[in-house]
Amino acid sequence: MCLAVPARVVQLPAPDQAVVDLDGVRKTISLAMVDDVAVGDYVIVHVGFALRKLDVEEAEATLALLREIWATASPATGAAP
Repeated sequence: MCLAVPARVVQLPAPDQAVVDLDGVRKTISLAMVDDVAVGDYVIVHVGFALRKLDVEEAEATLALLREIWATASPATGAAP
């Protein structure tokens, strides 16, 4: 199973790169497949690539659901905190 997650763009260090933030975790990703990304935008990230932009409401709703799942996951499952 693969998972792509929404993350907020916090920096644009190079033309096809972004630094994204997901609950305090920052990672440099590729923007090779997405155009017109600005700081503050949300993108769906999978294996280091932005797949598409999201509107703020959709991103925040998805993140809220993921946080709820992570909060209720058993430590024995190895789920992300």
